[in-house]
Amino acid sequence: MKISIETEVNASLDIVWSGWVTPEDITEWNFATEEWCCPRAEIELKVGGKFNYRMEAKDGSMGFDFEGRFTKVSPKDSIHFELEDNRVVTVQFVETSNGVRVIEAFDAEDENSTEQQKQGWQCILNNFKKHVESKSN
Repeated sequence: MKISIETEVNASLDIVWSGWVTPEDITEWNFATEEWCCPRAEIELKVGGKFNYRMEAKDGSMGFDFEGRFTKVSPKDSIHFELEDNRVVTVQFVETSNGVRVIEAFDAEDENSTEQQKQGWQCILNNFKKHVESKSN
């Protein structure tokens, strides 16, 4: 089952794209709640290239690596990747009159409910929006 989420970012496509693919930016937004952080982001943005984003609870109680490999990269248009568990994710960047709509579609996993997954990924996407908009103002 595919889950889809989206947000509209009030910033230029250049700024939005950079915020999505730059390790220094990724560590500022890639977590669902303020109790979590992303202390490390490694990205090799090319077909076959790998990424690894470390996500940890700030209190050190738990953490995991969010990792996979890119299957298609169309700069400032879309990114396709496969996670370590073989789930497929597509991220699209669509220019609008107010900025850029970011649309993420991903295969659901079996451990958490569809609603939990949608909420968690949406929270991360909301952090992305907040981070990028704070940089562009």
